[in-house]
Amino acid sequence: MTTTAVSPDARQLWRRGRGPLVAVAALVLAGLLLALLGAGEDGTLHPRSATQHGSRAVAELLADRGVDTTLATTAAQAARAAGPDTTLLVARPEALTDGQRRTLAEATAGTGGRTVLVAPGQVTLDDLAPGVRAIDPVEAQELEPDCDVPAARRAGGARLGGYGYVQAGAPTDAVLACYPIPGVPYTVPTLLGIQKDAGGDTVLLGAPDILYNQNLDEDGNASLALQLLGSRPHLVWYLPSGEAPASGDEESITGLIDPGWRWAALQLAIAAALAALWRARRLGPVVPERLPVAVRAAETTEGRARLYHQTNARDRAADALRAATRTRLAPLTGVPPAAAHSPEALPPAVAARTGEAPAAVHALLFGPPPADDTALVRLADDLDALERRLAPLDAFDPTKDTKDKDHTP
Repeated sequence: MTTTAVSPDARQLWRRGRGPLVAVAALVLAGLLLALLGAGEDGTLHPRSATQHGSRAVAELLADRGVDTTLATTAAQAARAAGPDTTLLVARPEALTDGQRRTLAEATAGTGGRTVLVAPGQVTLDDLAPGVRAIDPVEAQELEPDCDVPAARRAGGARLGGYGYVQAGAPTDAVLACYPIPGVPYTVPTLLGIQKDAGGDTVLLGAPDILYNQNLDEDGNASLALQLLGSRPHLVWYLPSGEAPASGDEESITGLIDPGWRWAALQLAIAAALAALWRARRLGPVVPERLPVAVRAAETTEGRARLYHQTNARDRAADALRAATRTRLAPLTGVPPAAAHSPEALPPAVAARTGEAPAAVHALLFGPPPADDTALVRLADDLDALERRLAPLDAFDPTKDTKDKDHTP
């Protein structure tokens, strides 16, 4: 008797599921890579980013000169770090909300420290540098200083551009304008040092070019950047990111998520949709099937036999064979159906009809289970032989018996 496996084994399960598992792993890995590349230490103007538009070179040069750099990602952190011995660099001031700008303005007013704003627009100037007006950006170019700011005079020419700034009212000594743009009337500067009370000042940088890694070795960019950011022993590098808005500010949940994560989630969704379409093509059209379906009795018998064989259930198989034989022998020997399975009634009646010893008939119909498969086959043959001796020749037709047992569920 051959064995037939019903449940899939581990190898079959792996073959079926390895494709989807590999696809899911690839999607997760791609999402993580996209998120890491789009945020954190690889971002623009990040003090630990070594990319072309990062600012790691400036941070390391400042560290060599004894200036420690602290990265802040929320307005509250930046406000707490403000002080007379601290330079606060706001890398992306246009990303601040109204409440965050007010928080920084209150924290830096009268502290005596320095605040450096990188490419601030008019909205930022109204809160952090009142009295200054922003004009349209200009292309970055090498400019020479024209002011008495020591840092600018020592640095000399530097590559500057971006927003230009002018005083909103009459010129005063509180504002020092440097690096005027050639050919622009009224001497429009791209860099302003605004003197504030208690010895502090606010520096407006029209563009972030001098802070980029790729531009630091050009002209006097490195000297100007180090002097603007290294005038105090502590530098707080405020890089605004997704943070909870201050009281009174309205911000959607999607606006608080870093752009890198949003792009990663979008690409994962597209990849998942494509994977679903790819797998759906394998389903194919629906195949109609006529019902009911006829199942031959021999197939059912063989299926049960295989199950018995797989579990070594020789005792149950023998009981099934003996019970069926007893049921068929009872009417042939005149034993009532209720007594067909009685060891006291059926064996004597069968022995009287066949001439066999009652003990032998009892052992055949009610004996112990066979010890092995060979004994089980021998038992089946002996039961068939006993039934043939009692049943009429035309009544014992295996073909007719099989057809009678066909059924249609």
